[in-house]
Amino acid sequence: MKRLKSLLLFLVPVLVVIGLLDFYISYRADPYIYTDARKVPPRKTALLLGTNKYIAKGKINYYYRYRIEAAAALWKAGKIRAIVVSGSKNSRYYNETRSMYLDLIAAGIPRQYIAQDFAGFRTLDSIVRAEAVFDLKEYIIISQKFHLERALFIARAKGQKVIGFEARARSGTKAALRMQFREYLARVKAFLDVYLLQTEPKIYGKKEKVQYRP
Repeated sequence: MKRLKSLLLFLVPVLVVIGLLDFYISYRADPYIYTDARKVPPRKTALLLGTNKYIAKGKINYYYRYRIEAAAALWKAGKIRAIVVSGSKNSRYYNETRSMYLDLIAAGIPRQYIAQDFAGFRTLDSIVRAEAVFDLKEYIIISQKFHLERALFIARAKGQKVIGFEARARSGTKAALRMQFREYLARVKAFLDVYLLQTEPKIYGKKEKVQYRP
């Protein structure tokens, strides 16, 4: 019984902190999120955050598909003039950035207006490199709401004037529940990275030029 009480005394404050941080990050990001491409204020560039194209057994990852659709919707609505795709490239067999680049082209976006960031190992890396490497000042971040909120929180904490466009999501599935659980922990890490640890990207590298549609 004493062990149970001690465990509860430890867990309850931890869960409260996690819940408060989750609420705080959502609250800070909410005013900057758009769900209708027609109502998004125009910006020169969108930052498309990467994810794996496939899940188990080669099945398409709907989070991936919906992010591609969201980017294409902004492009077709004339809200952006270029896209930076940021994701991880662990090997020639796993390359989030390249997959998204090719699928954006297939969706009708000319390749010359798509820049590729292969060092987006974490959301923080993608956000910091967007300004440091690709010189993005005011831009639109594209992802699902749970991820978008954290990305916006990091970006605005870094002084970037960003807004977000929410890609569709699927709720209630096992995959969605797992991602939601991971997101709670990721938000704690994001808060620590920004305000306490001053975490830097793994790689900066040379400046990259983004080409814009006239």
